[in-house]
Amino acid sequence: MSTVATWPSQAEMWLDRKGKPAWIVAMVLGFIFFWPIGLALLAYMIWGKKMFKSQSTCKSYSLTHGFKSSGNTAFDAYKADTLRRLQDEQEAFEAFLDRLRAAKDKSEFDQFMKDRARMAQDTPKPDTDGPAPAGA
Repeated sequence: MSTVATWPSQAEMWLDRKGKPAWIVAMVLGFIFFWPIGLALLAYMIWGKKMFKSQSTCKSYSLTHGFKSSGNTAFDAYKADTLRRLQDEQEAFEAFLDRLRAAKDKSEFDQFMKDRARMAQDTPKPDTDGPAPAGA
């Protein structure tokens, strides 16, 4: 009875090991064979952040937490330190890219607002006194 309760988590771990393409294939097959399964997988991927999580995060976790010891403690310490440093550099670079995207979005929005204000100044304003008399 306990294997029935754990098969979804086993399937999830298997798909995680295979990567994002396996999740997409499972979702497409779910839509083909029984659309509610495909829809459920799509919702799980979006709200579970599976769709937007980078592959490098998963790989770096396995590298830093699951590497096999070489038997030489000095080398293993050096390897762990190097991997930690590379992970820190990757996180710093991803933060830089996020700031860069935010700055680009802000500049595009500011340009939109300037264009909009210029368009508002260029359009003639209607007469606010009301309609002109018909007989005048």
